[in-house]
Amino acid sequence: MKNILVIGGAGYIGSHTVRALAKRGYNPVVFDNLSKGHREAVKNFPFEQGDLQDKKRLSEVFKKHRIEAVMHFAAFIEVGESVQNPAKYYQNNTAGVLNLLQALIENQIPYFVFSSTAAIFGEPVREKIDETHPQHPINPYGNSKLMVEKMLADFDVAYGLKSTALRYFNASGADDSGEIGESHSPETHLIPLILQTAIGKRKSIKIFGTDYPTADGTCIRDYVHVNDLARAHILALEKMEKDKVSERFNLGSGNGYSVAELIAKAKEITGVDFAVEQAPRRAGDPAVLVADATKAKRVLGWQPEYDLTRIIQTAWNWEQHRKY
Repeated sequence: MKNILVIGGAGYIGSHTVRALAKRGYNPVVFDNLSKGHREAVKNFPFEQGDLQDKKRLSEVFKKHRIEAVMHFAAFIEVGESVQNPAKYYQNNTAGVLNLLQALIENQIPYFVFSSTAAIFGEPVREKIDETHPQHPINPYGNSKLMVEKMLADFDVAYGLKSTALRYFNASGADDSGEIGESHSPETHLIPLILQTAIGKRKSIKIFGTDYPTADGTCIRDYVHVNDLARAHILALEKMEKDKVSERFNLGSGNGYSVAELIAKAKEITGVDFAVEQAPRRAGDPAVLVADATKAKRVLGWQPEYDLTRIIQTAWNWEQHRKY
């Protein structure tokens, strides 16, 4: 297997995965509608513009590049927006992927790697979340992803489509080269927002909720470097091709850091004592989300290589010299 279509490949995690695939000897082809992605992030790779809801366009690209497997990154990801505008999320994240899956079956493409999310679990009922944790999303974003996971299970039984769903916790950091990194518009992820405050692009960073049942009252999250996630996609693809089995994996560091701890670490790394504001909680935010990635380590041989310090350092390097 060599020719891999990366849908949403001009986006944050997609573009890092495209690079990782190329380094591993694959031929990645980027498919993106550029509503969120950046052409500059994948300027050295084959690029096809299109939307995952356009089945005819997908089939054209599958045939043109003799695609043998597909990776999907083309989701809307903002929890708060999903609460305010759920239709947008179900249309793209769920109906769009259904259209894609039908195109895969029609074109006899046997392998699919899906970027899922820890949001499918909702409020944790135990300290760390493994694959057996109950799945009760508390926002439309999480629901839109869980619906796809259920579709994938049905498509395996009915059509033999093999899939791997990777449930990320908080994707973060940037490539060590500084050539690509995190760039959303509007930006909603905490680490880039903090670093944009440190560099002076924002007047302050807001902490949404200081009354959670945690040690310092702020939300706790598990941060995993984008290159570690990219590597997991390749390991998942290779395992799926070898064993012909569909799988689900949680991907995180296994370490939880509060918003307050993250801000303190960023101040230490940047050397900037930037302003911090307190704000009310946001709808749909669980208090704690930390992964138990034991299964990914055991089955895939995957191990995160970046700790929190290095995550913030790579993100800070990108923020200081960003290309797009």
